Amino acid sequence: GVEEGKVRKLAGARHAPADWILRARIIALSWDGRRVPQIAEQLGCHHKTVRKWLHRFNVAGLDGLGDRPGCGRKRRITEDERSRIIALVKLTP
Repeated sequence: GVEEGKVRKLAGARHAPADWILRARIIALSWDGRRVPQIAEQLGCHHKTVRKWLHRFNVAGLDGLGDRPGCGRKRRITEDERSRIIALVKLTP
């Protein structure tokens, strides 16, 4: 279908975010009949990672391959502090 075409195109992409490419490859390899341990070994990631993305794709489709809002490490500085630091760096010594 349309979604399979998009996933396979993304899995072979060169100019897309690396995490999205990895996730698409996990899905495509699963469709090709590969088992979780084989996928993990071929892509150099943990089997838990493979299971996580297969599950997310099964639940939410292509949208499930994105990062959920609020995921990842929280910023240690505020946006205002970040702006002030960047302004300082740009000043001539």
